[in-house]
Amino acid sequence: MLRRAMFMALLAATTAAGSASAQGLDAEGAIDAIVGSEIREQESSASVDHGKIVEAIDNAGESAVAVRKVTDVRSVDIVFLPDAAATEGGPPSEIDAKLKERENEIASLRQELEGNALLFHAIDSRQVLMRDVLAVEIGDDRRVVVYAAAKPAG
Repeated sequence: MLRRAMFMALLAATTAAGSASAQGLDAEGAIDAIVGSEIREQESSASVDHGKIVEAIDNAGESAVAVRKVTDVRSVDIVFLPDAAATEGGPPSEIDAKLKERENEIASLRQELEGNALLFHAIDSRQVLMRDVLAVEIGDDRRVVVYAAAKPAG
């Protein structure tokens, strides 16, 4: 009787583990199902989008609060800024100064992004590290723009 109970418990555990691994984030459509919205990529430069980036960094505290409340988005746009990547020397001096000025707010924003499954998986699906997220804009129309000091994957 004890052996049968142990066998049944082992069988149940392996079945559950198999199902969990089959439903991993690598499964086709898994990220889209979590996010439920279109994830688009754009490439720009920190100098071209300078004003937008500085304004978004200035609003990082409000963005962190907004990220905490996000449960549904219309779209997520990841704006890659390859010229601001660490491998290219980092962001331009004005943006870097603004990041240092708003260091606590940016840290809070990144922490909130990590805690929001929808936005985290959208960002992570494009292989962007949280440390590379410079700023986020969340519009009233539920469109999210993420500025990343990174190069697109691939």
